[in-house]
Amino acid sequence: MAKKKTPDPKPPARPRKRAKAAPGDEGERPQVDATPAEEAEPRAKAPAGDRGSPPRRKSATARDDTAAGPSGEAHDPIDHDEDAGGSLSAEDADEQSPAERSGPLAPYDPLGAYLREIHRYPLLAQEAEKALAVRYYERQDVDAAAALVTANLRLVVKIAFEYRRAYRNVMDLIQEGNIGLMQAVKKFDPFRGVKLSTYASWWIRAYILRYLLNNWRLVKIGTTQAQRRLFFNLSKEKRRLESLGIDATPQNIAEGLSVTPAEVIEMDRRLSAPEASLDAPARAPGSGGDGDRSATRLDLLSNEDVPTDEALVVAEFNDKLQSKVAGFAETLSGRDADVFRNRLWADKPETLQEIGDRYSLTREGVRQIEKRILARLRKFLEEQMGDYLDFER
Repeated sequence: MAKKKTPDPKPPARPRKRAKAAPGDEGERPQVDATPAEEAEPRAKAPAGDRGSPPRRKSATARDDTAAGPSGEAHDPIDHDEDAGGSLSAEDADEQSPAERSGPLAPYDPLGAYLREIHRYPLLAQEAEKALAVRYYERQDVDAAAALVTANLRLVVKIAFEYRRAYRNVMDLIQEGNIGLMQAVKKFDPFRGVKLSTYASWWIRAYILRYLLNNWRLVKIGTTQAQRRLFFNLSKEKRRLESLGIDATPQNIAEGLSVTPAEVIEMDRRLSAPEASLDAPARAPGSGGDGDRSATRLDLLSNEDVPTDEALVVAEFNDKLQSKVAGFAETLSGRDADVFRNRLWADKPETLQEIGDRYSLTREGVRQIEKRILARLRKFLEEQMGDYLDFER
């Protein structure tokens, strides 16, 4: 019987050379040198489970939304931990090698990074929350207060997103709300039978509203109680009157908000008018040349207090007067020069007692010297500058 011809054994595959691991990377997967064919293909990222990393959280569409947005649809701002376009999560980005992270730099999203950061802090059960609140209330335990604050950071984000249409930078609202949250933890009494989240929501909302009021315009508005009431309720009162078929006149609005019609008109004008910068470019009236494009509104403002010609006359007179007084000072010597320089012509004049102690004189003696110098100065100026000096004034 013929023997079966056994196939020639294939030569063993050439082992790929392993790359050296960097210090401290013992737990990471070893990297191998890629062949030219492999280098031509895009490197695919291994699933998170193959690297031993914890499974990624579900996307925002798979969660139960709890907050409603302005348009009425369900929306929870803190659940959006993944960026549009399948961007990497914070855990995946940390596990990437430098070669995998190479490429064009992506724009940094501070809001997205903050939302991913606060997911590191789990929510507290009611019993654990009360225990921490009691620890801080009785012993001022800072660690307990920090745990209460970090566990309620999502509440701040939820409230801040309610006002994102009133203010563009939501991060500013979140930061201000965090201050209100810390203030709420500081003043919270766990023995009142109220949940911390309910109590803190009032503080968070108050700090955010105060920030909006102070930063709505460059010029601060809402400095009185009536102005604050109009700032927060003017638009709502207009819509309420229109829904009832009533004209939203200043008189009707004032009656509904317990303010005066003049205050309604002033607040409506300040809220509706855009901000005008004095540094904005402006053209001179009636001109169309290119040279006027560099002029600003500040350059076109006139000083209505003092006419220009009168201001020039006053400035010229002051310069001449300073020159004549300096010439008069050169005619003095000894004690008179000291009294004039340190008493009459000084920005911070010395007292009569200080000068008297220096020359062993009484205060009345120094006053007589001062009176004599002033008489000489008046005579000198009359001779030098004429009769238009009004010494009586």
